[in-house]
Amino acid sequence: MRTLLRTIALAAMLAAPQAYAGMIGVEDTERDRVKSMLERPELATQLEKMGVSAADARARVDAMTPEEVSQLAGRLDQLAAGGALSNQDLLLIVILLLVLIIIL
Repeated sequence: MRTLLRTIALAAMLAAPQAYAGMIGVEDTERDRVKSMLERPELATQLEKMGVSAADARARVDAMTPEEVSQLAGRLDQLAAGGALSNQDLLLIVILLLVLIIIL
């Protein structure tokens, strides 16, 4: 199971966009944007069903490094632009990233 999670984590990190020096100044904006996604009622409901409170999820986002926040925000941008993923897909990605942060 751990091997599978690590493989998924590696695949997610390789698929994530690279952070460039020009992005450093927008870290707080990106962190706020990720946290605002966590405030969506449908996402908060799904997180609660999985045993993660909204406050815990926000605390985990606060604990992320700027690089992790940039990667997550970049993935959220890609999801919004593609429009092919459902809310459940977005929730799965957010939960996987939170689990990866805890495991690694």
